[in-house]
Amino acid sequence: MSDKKKEEVKNKKEGKEKEKLPSKAQLKPTKLCSLPDFPYNNRELSWMDFNSRVLEEAFEKENPILERLNFLAITASNLDEFFMVRVAGVMDRLHSPKGKKPDESGMNAQKQFDLLTEKIHDFAKKQYSCLNRSLLPALKKNKIRFLKIEELNKIQRQEIDKYFDKMIFPVLTPLAVDTSRPFPLLANKSLNIAVRLSKEGEDIFAVVQVPSIVQRYFEVSSDSGRAFILLEDIITDKLSQLFELYKIKAYCPFRITRDSDLDIDEDADDLLVEIKHSLKKRQRGDPVRLEIAVRSDEALRNFLVDMLDVSSKEIYEVNGPLDLTFLSKFARLDGLDSLRFKPIIPVEPPADFFGYEDVFEAIREKDRMVHHPYESFDSVIKFINQAAKDPDVLAIKQTLYRVSGHSPIIAALIKAAENGKQVTVLVELKARFDEENNIGWAKKLEKAGCHVIYGLQGLKTHCKIVLVVRKEEDGLRRYLHMGTGNYNDSTARFYTDIGVFTCNEEFGEDASSLFNVITGYSTPPVYNKMKVAPTGLRDFFEEMIRHETENTAAGLPSGIVAKINSLVDPSIIRLLYEASQAGVKITLIVRGICCLVPGIKGISENITVRSIVGQLLEHSRIFIFENGGNKKIYMGSADWMQRNLDKRVELVFPIEDPDLIDRSFGIMETMLKDVLNTRIQKSDTSYELLDRRGKKPHNCQREFSDMAKKALSAKKTVVIEENRFKPLTGNNHKI
Repeated sequence: MSDKKKEEVKNKKEGKEKEKLPSKAQLKPTKLCSLPDFPYNNRELSWMDFNSRVLEEAFEKENPILERLNFLAITASNLDEFFMVRVAGVMDRLHSPKGKKPDESGMNAQKQFDLLTEKIHDFAKKQYSCLNRSLLPALKKNKIRFLKIEELNKIQRQEIDKYFDKMIFPVLTPLAVDTSRPFPLLANKSLNIAVRLSKEGEDIFAVVQVPSIVQRYFEVSSDSGRAFILLEDIITDKLSQLFELYKIKAYCPFRITRDSDLDIDEDADDLLVEIKHSLKKRQRGDPVRLEIAVRSDEALRNFLVDMLDVSSKEIYEVNGPLDLTFLSKFARLDGLDSLRFKPIIPVEPPADFFGYEDVFEAIREKDRMVHHPYESFDSVIKFINQAAKDPDVLAIKQTLYRVSGHSPIIAALIKAAENGKQVTVLVELKARFDEENNIGWAKKLEKAGCHVIYGLQGLKTHCKIVLVVRKEEDGLRRYLHMGTGNYNDSTARFYTDIGVFTCNEEFGEDASSLFNVITGYSTPPVYNKMKVAPTGLRDFFEEMIRHETENTAAGLPSGIVAKINSLVDPSIIRLLYEASQAGVKITLIVRGICCLVPGIKGISENITVRSIVGQLLEHSRIFIFENGGNKKIYMGSADWMQRNLDKRVELVFPIEDPDLIDRSFGIMETMLKDVLNTRIQKSDTSYELLDRRGKKPHNCQREFSDMAKKALSAKKTVVIEENRFKPLTGNNHKI
């Protein structure tokens, strides 16, 4: 495609997106909350506040030391992705006419960039302060040490010499940089060592990439406890073997992060080919961050700045090892369970499925609910596996957004196709950073005979739903699983999500209609039960919030409780402010970004914002509306963000089974009692831990685990009682 054509496609795409986004006129400012009084916290700065809450867990001395290391690693991984997408986006707007216009928070791109980089630099200093002043000393107390080369004894020296010769040296490639050998194209997020050499008084530069296929740390023998040395320290110690003809003058580790947001032409003839082509560009994106060791050689620093063309604000000097994400794997070291959280082990089977070999029989009796990871994700896998093997199952339809590397879900779908079922799978190729994985799965599914859809033009399909069509005595019956999280058995072990199984006919009709929209050219229908984006979900949420405002004015019971991952959408925020001003009590559990500002007199004093950050990652989305005393509760895949309401296929569904309604309300009540993992957002947008004084030390995640165990135990007890032999007595037999 020519550059001119690409520009036309890009302009066309931007035009479509502009049409879909609500304009300021569409935001419907109210008399209660006029535009100048519209508090809106900048999205990027709010995200940094979220990552700071995760970092606080790394500082928290009550957490086990290896868990604290893992929290630090999570902040580093989060920050990598933030740079690759969000910071890169802000930098793009710096040179765009759009960047001169202020966003809802009143900041243009330059103001955002300045405040953001200041905040990130401060955050990075806190990361390494946490590592050096808190975590490494705590590790040492537990007899775990990271050694420097000069601290090694003779035996340890011999061990790393042997390890270098056998495992490291063969995979190293020193790259000289001169007039005939240009600066190499270094992979995104790769760890490298810049070297300044000298021969006959002339400086020469080179780069050595630290191999990612070799473990980042190496354990050496130790008389007391365990001792490790970092891979880059071993390599720098051996640089003379790589550059034998030169004198080593200086060296420093460095790492670059690149712009990795894909620019996909969705008008391309083959979306799969287009995405594969775009993935190659990801490794060649412009640098948006250069991390370099503190107090590095000035000549080396100038060399890297010149080669990578980065500004001073894009340079991050770090006082410690670069790329702290390796600490996540280190935190899983064998033999150190006492230095970790007590694991939350899913119960199997979940109480709702106890005593049932036949999943379909259980669902026919009543709707079922599973709360992950407290209850095993195997119930979902079993549902699809049974459908794959059951001769009466005619068709399986499923959406897949993110799946694991060795997905049993994919295996079951392939088996179903091999067994002659009609299998239709929407594999979302545009799931960020899972594109390559999803392309591989899409090909395998197609090869097995599944009908694979790659997604919808201009939209990401983010809803979580499985539809199984089964032939039964009274005709065809549709069985559904609808969830708040991905069909990913790996993340289901530490993401909190909820799944609901039903064979309710109205839900079944809605599911068939939804898949017809996804796979064909059907007009979006009027759904019986489901609320679906992008055609009706925004209207539904806005109507429900307005309804609570009206109920308050009419003297009826009102209130909103919502648990989401992010709250960004300006229209939703404005309506929440309006409801608060009318007197509606609103409680929001927002794990991550929250652009709403609570507790402002006259605007949001009736809104409370909580954030739960703990052992598990809170991921479920739950919405409760008081509805004049007849409470309604919904769950689903959508956050309150523009992309979820306008640019994705999302699904939100009501909970209607009386038992599941009670259980769902109980889940929210338990989360609202949490005092150990909960932080409260203040009116200045900062967060503080909930005051624990006078409160029981509730930890909702631990309590959910206990509840799952007790529920299963209770079911087992009932079965034992029912099966127990009853002795005959004079009152229950005749002579």
